[in-house]
Amino acid sequence: MWSWVLHRITGVLTFFFLFVHVLDTALVRVSPDTYNEVIETYKTPLVNLLEVGLVGAVLFHALNGIRVMLVDFWEKGPKFQKPMLWTILAIWVVVMIPGAFFMMKRTVEVMFGGH
Repeated sequence: MWSWVLHRITGVLTFFFLFVHVLDTALVRVSPDTYNEVIETYKTPLVNLLEVGLVGAVLFHALNGIRVMLVDFWEKGPKFQKPMLWTILAIWVVVMIPGAFFMMKRTVEVMFGGH
């Protein structure tokens, strides 16, 4: 059940990100100066953390989507749905740990006196 809930939440979060992304990109046609101001606000540590969350949400949604397709279209899918869930969670962790490290590296350096 929790994978079902997380799949819906991550799908909605991804949709809202895409909606905001289209809007902020459209600003360049309306007012390039406003567009530049908005883009500048994205260079904050908070937004960097939100970007890591976005990558985590999209990755989970994609991996769980593959699992859902296998459960729906593979005759043995329902039998193996729990092991597949643990597999996608393991893949998610293996990808997210180095991904988050590299995404947050510059922010941590700036915050704590690095280069």
